[in-house]
Amino acid sequence: MFRSAPHATPPKGWWTSPWYIAALSLACLIPMIRPQIIPLTDLLGHMARYAVETAPPESPLLSRFYGFNWALMGNLGVDLLIIPMSKIFGIELGVKLIVMSVPPLTLLGFLLVAREVHGRLPATAALVAPFAFSWPFQWGFINYVFAMALTLNAFALWLWMARTGRLRLRAILFVPIGAVIWLAHGFAWGVLGLLAFAAEIIRVRDTGKSVLQSLWWGALHCLPLAPPLLLMVAWRSGAVTGETTDWFNWVAKYVYLVSSLRNHWMALDMYNVAVLLVLIAFATIGLGFRMRRVLGVAMIVLAIAYVLMPRIVIGSAYADMRLAPYLIAIGVIAIVPRYTDRRALAATALIALALFGYRLYLSTVRFDAFATRYEDQLKALDHVKQGSRIFVLIDLPCLSQWEAPRLEHLGAIAVVRKEAFVNGLWTMPGAQLLSIRYAPAKGYSEDPTQVMRPKRCRSRTTRSIESSIALFPHAAFDYLWLINTAPEHWPKDDPSLKQIWNGGERGALYEIEGSAIMAMETPNGTRAFATQ
Repeated sequence: MFRSAPHATPPKGWWTSPWYIAALSLACLIPMIRPQIIPLTDLLGHMARYAVETAPPESPLLSRFYGFNWALMGNLGVDLLIIPMSKIFGIELGVKLIVMSVPPLTLLGFLLVAREVHGRLPATAALVAPFAFSWPFQWGFINYVFAMALTLNAFALWLWMARTGRLRLRAILFVPIGAVIWLAHGFAWGVLGLLAFAAEIIRVRDTGKSVLQSLWWGALHCLPLAPPLLLMVAWRSGAVTGETTDWFNWVAKYVYLVSSLRNHWMALDMYNVAVLLVLIAFATIGLGFRMRRVLGVAMIVLAIAYVLMPRIVIGSAYADMRLAPYLIAIGVIAIVPRYTDRRALAATALIALALFGYRLYLSTVRFDAFATRYEDQLKALDHVKQGSRIFVLIDLPCLSQWEAPRLEHLGAIAVVRKEAFVNGLWTMPGAQLLSIRYAPAKGYSEDPTQVMRPKRCRSRTTRSIESSIALFPHAAFDYLWLINTAPEHWPKDDPSLKQIWNGGERGALYEIEGSAIMAMETPNGTRAFATQ
């Protein structure tokens, strides 16, 4: 059990060249070149947090609206990296460059791991390329996917140093490497530990040790990755209020697994996943393909973790969903064709390359369409004053719609461009560094107060667009911004709302006439309220 049989290195071909790895990785940049803001659902909300984080103290973002308190936690990847990037490029371009690096680094990591395990890239390697744009990336879980890109490349380094006998140097290097990845995102650090443990089990087992000895020594060799456990204890002992709940939700786990490549076309995305799962099954039983034991065991370990993970961890939803694409991807790079005919292998490599090329084309077209829609909606900000307060309502379809419109946090761009207060940002003590100071907007300030969905798919307590317009505290805001909202839902006969921008079917902007309340700090540090 666990012992690897000797295996032959895959035959050499054009698909085994280092240039092939470089070209595949760089091709991932294509869909993201044109959009000024890369259209990932949650990314826009994160950009607002970065704007608050990097704002000068005199900015209304920090002096009136928000608080930002640094804390040591395992979710700071882009929050830290944006500091130097924003000084050089500004928030928007800085974020774009960071996000653009994630898919190429992710695919590079997958391919380097595959080459290290197989000796050369198998002809099937490009089948993993679509996972560079997996569902967690499309959602905009940017700290996580950035940290996972680092994890995959770190795992390739871990394997290489083991193969070349640099175990002592590896133990030294992976103390800081593990700490950096934990700081970027704690989940990614956990995945690195699982991958390294699986690889060490096989490496030790191949030296002739028993299964129990392999488990024991495998754990010992992973101790250089353990120091962040102390950081995690310190983090969890603080004021972390988020719940960890929703265990063993089998329906959700099935949906997340088949949605691993969820992007634009439901049929294409699901069939792509189904074909890959079939190939993994064939490789497991040796039908046409083989599976390298190192990655096969890694896939099993990740599968166990996926089953055991709850849906919500410390208030962070979709915790198990984030692991699903990487679980399948590790299985994909584990397989290698049993056949050795050069023409058959070349055809296999071409099919894998063509599938990735087609998905790249679709993503480029759709990202361009999303970017155009963003630009049309953001024209409303040309009519907004600097440092103002905006109540945003966004009309969205049900979550069951396969391709998300990616508008949930579009209003947050007003924070970036206008230093405005906008409802819809995340706050959670111990899990988010951002807090809301603007008391007059209480109850109408945090996510998801900006999200409006059809009656058939919203909870009973969720307001409609009409009721939200009627009930939100008009005196606390300067503008009402309706995004993706059809004219039949626009306010009528309300003398306090003056339309100043009409986006046609795309929405409207209203100025709220009368006085607005803003919170001000008195010299002794207490809060007073004045009208403006």
